[in-house]
Amino acid sequence: MKHSYTAMNTPPDTRIEIDKRIAYHQAGHAAAIYLGNKQKQLPAVHFQIIIKPQEWDGQQSDRFTRKHGKYTAKVEGGRLIQSLPMSFSEATQYFSWPEQEECLCAFEADVINLLAGSLAEAKYVASRDNEVFNPNLVYLGALKFYGGNSDLEVITEYLECFMLHEAERDRKLAELFLAAYNFVNKRSNWRAISALADFIRDEPKDIIQCEEVISLLESSRLVA
Repeated sequence: MKHSYTAMNTPPDTRIEIDKRIAYHQAGHAAAIYLGNKQKQLPAVHFQIIIKPQEWDGQQSDRFTRKHGKYTAKVEGGRLIQSLPMSFSEATQYFSWPEQEECLCAFEADVINLLAGSLAEAKYVASRDNEVFNPNLVYLGALKFYGGNSDLEVITEYLECFMLHEAERDRKLAELFLAAYNFVNKRSNWRAISALADFIRDEPKDIIQCEEVISLLESSRLVA
């Protein structure tokens, strides 16, 4: 059994603090995994949000300004493709056409769901600073400023498995980036992301279960 920290067991005078940028980043991932996959009529997939003390070793290029002692949040699970094959074409060569299409949609959805985290963080920062949020200003290369380094590394692995030629990978990534941007920027989705980000910051527990997240996302999208 995996051991996890329990935020409720911290000393009474210790305030559990999760940076808003982190909360929005993980809320973006979670909302895309559930709402985005549902909108594409893809299979449901399990995930949860883990909250634990922030570890600091001086090597976290994604979050170089974080301070020791704070808490962090991270989505665990949520991938439609659990393990990447060496080659998408070889792995699916004996699939029927509908099976190939289903697998292709799963690949693309996983990439979009990874991109949604950094884009949600970027949209929050733009809103906080009264700046414009659009795909020209918050471009793909800028995601490294919004905790996107590790996500982009995983996305690179997906695309290298998926496509042989770099130019083709670049075109596909630009397409999926725009799809992720449109998901995050949609009003009902952003309302759900914001509500989940608030919940992540306000709820002092070590694990936010998948069912809790889904219930919150569904109810948030129904609010006028």
